[in-house]
Amino acid sequence: MADGSDSLLARTVSSIHEIDATTWNALANPPGRPNNPFIAHEFLAALEDSKSVAAETGWQPLHLVLEEAGAVTSVAPLYAKGHSQGEYVFDHHWADAYQRAGGRYYPKLLCAVPFTPVPGPRLLAANEAAAANLALALRQVTGQLGASSAHVNFIDDADKTQLARAGFLPRMGEQYHWFNRGYETFDDFLGALASRKRKAIRRERREAGNGLSIRRLAGAEIKEAHWDAFWRFYQDTGARKWGQPYLTRTFFRLIAERMPDALLMILAERDGAPVAGALNLTGGDALYGRYWGCTEDVPFLHFELCYHQAVEFAIERGLARVEAGAQGQHKIARGYEPVATWSAHWLPDEGFRDAIARYLDAERAQTGMEIEALKNFTPFRKSR
Repeated sequence: MADGSDSLLARTVSSIHEIDATTWNALANPPGRPNNPFIAHEFLAALEDSKSVAAETGWQPLHLVLEEAGAVTSVAPLYAKGHSQGEYVFDHHWADAYQRAGGRYYPKLLCAVPFTPVPGPRLLAANEAAAANLALALRQVTGQLGASSAHVNFIDDADKTQLARAGFLPRMGEQYHWFNRGYETFDDFLGALASRKRKAIRRERREAGNGLSIRRLAGAEIKEAHWDAFWRFYQDTGARKWGQPYLTRTFFRLIAERMPDALLMILAERDGAPVAGALNLTGGDALYGRYWGCTEDVPFLHFELCYHQAVEFAIERGLARVEAGAQGQHKIARGYEPVATWSAHWLPDEGFRDAIARYLDAERAQTGMEIEALKNFTPFRKSR
């Protein structure tokens, strides 16, 4: 270890199954920290077991484990990447610049939840000291493996602090989250909006629901036929966005088996046949919108299933917020507000690191100004 302590051992493992699930989950979701379903052993194992994540897909599991006196004190979901797909923090231009300068950008290391732009903890540690050591271990293993860089995406505030202390460069992004300000009904939420925006949402909901029935299914209510329908929707969206879906059908079967209580599927049906669906996960005080697709193009149906239904469900369950995924300024008109997200980056090459640091200084200033400007376009009444 970097501190020279003989009692600390950092190692990597090629499968999350090499780490005891109880140990992992205790570090991922300790008492007092809101449960985040995406860093659960079950979710990450489903990605590996379904072959959605593997060396063949450019995501070689290389999870980082830190032990002290033989006991695991911290872990991190880590992957050796052969490309920059499925990350939602874009560094393609970094790769291009480094390679044009004669360097080799891939493989790089990525500490993140694959295909999942959801902020949360990444340094899963028993205490702050263990988290600090894990950040240093990530730097160390980057050099030992000859990787160009290490990236930690969608971090929480605690990890942001630890990684900055370890010399990682902070990068700001933006997303759009909905916040529950004590609403008891969806109409209460609409009442907080300007009249024109309120009417627009009501019109969207009427038109999206015209001739369709919309159902919410949770946990065991989601049957195999529903998953089959959703898989068709997901394949259509994946083919249009990425050329092919990131996730396999087996992945959805595995999360249905291993973490059913975290799942919420919202389906639109015409004459009893599903024509569109959205899959969400719940954890702690939040609803996380993740996957959507359709086989019939219905105006405003995407907004209804992915945004309005999610907000209504969150209000009914008393959840604090809805996180609807990456990008999408159109979410602002539906009551979702711009927020900053963060990643952190270690680049051993000093010249490259200095260049990226200057770039990130300018990017953070620009992103911060954009977030502040976008706040002026939220649909809420100005007296709020």
